[in-house]
Amino acid sequence: MNKIKRKRRTFTDDFKQQMVSLYQHGKSRSEIVAGYDLTPSALDRWITQASQSSSFKTKIIAVHKNKR
Repeated sequence: MNKIKRKRRTFTDDFKQQMVSLYQHGKSRSEIVAGYDLTPSALDRWITQASQSSSFKTKIIAVHKNKR
């Protein structure tokens, strides 16, 4: 099966905030993703960023500790 690679798009912070707001006000993830032609991972990332900081410019870095 050939996978067609999607061209990388950029979105404004205002657009991202609108998508997060739709989600927070009860619209389902699948409706937002389908309605605005987004990837689920992008929407999830925006929701996480909005809940952890007030800026979409901040990259969230997960720190994993090795157990010894």
